[in-house]
Amino acid sequence: MQDNKTKRKSNPAPSPTSPFASPFQDNPYIIPNDNRVYANEKKQKIARDILERYTGSAPETFRKQIILTNFQYYLDRFNDLCGTSRTQGSAMSVVHSETANVSIVNFSIGSPTAALIIETLSTVDPTAVLLLGMCGGLHRSLKKGDFILPTAAIRDEGASRHFMPPQVPALPTFKVQKFVSQIIVEKGLDYRTGVVHTTDYRFWEFDNRFKAQLYEERALAIEMETATLFVAGFASKVPIGALLLVSDLPLKRGGIKTKKSAKSVFRQFTDLHLDIGIKAMSEIAERGEHIRHYRW
Repeated sequence: MQDNKTKRKSNPAPSPTSPFASPFQDNPYIIPNDNRVYANEKKQKIARDILERYTGSAPETFRKQIILTNFQYYLDRFNDLCGTSRTQGSAMSVVHSETANVSIVNFSIGSPTAALIIETLSTVDPTAVLLLGMCGGLHRSLKKGDFILPTAAIRDEGASRHFMPPQVPALPTFKVQKFVSQIIVEKGLDYRTGVVHTTDYRFWEFDNRFKAQLYEERALAIEMETATLFVAGFASKVPIGALLLVSDLPLKRGGIKTKKSAKSVFRQFTDLHLDIGIKAMSEIAERGEHIRHYRW
């Protein structure tokens, strides 16, 4: 049987200059987490391969500023506005813009795919990532077309628990939200801040107990990805923010989104939503802003 010394020699720690070296590798109270992409060379290689297969774009083609969307219409309009090249992978689609220095990814819908795209995008070391998502407005003062800049998200989904303990709050990267806020104000527009509820529970609109819970939480809006993106982004060292568009008012009579009402929202608000996101990400690129303030 090998003794401990022999075992340590057969599995040497990464060199201090290696990108996979932990700053706490000599701390006996820290348990290394080899599940993180940045700490596991093999996982990083596989994640880069998944990114290319799922999106059709090689990792080196991604810009350092990345917009995330759930909708093909957003991708089409981005391509019309400033697109340079477009790819379709096995599960997702991407448009890159050299002029705006931004890439946009349609990663589809739901928390599992949100977690997947953040982990794989972490391998390209983005400066900033921004979700341009839609949400159902819960507060009685909201109307279709309102913007919400989340200050936090409630983790009522299953994916984020694989990245951080449940007591860790789902928070955006402040400086990404700050850039978005500045662009909105410069355009003379208004926005709301507050907590949104992220759930993987579809058709919750017909569950009275769940609706009562939402009221007790005082959440502004409800959607399916924001908390996962915030937590997985934090765990993967990806600066992440979100700007949500109120697309329906599910607690009001006749307020649940339909095919007809969704088309109307796309026509009225997509270009403005995209314009804010593109300008915020482009400005981050132009300033060469350092978004993350700490290392861990």
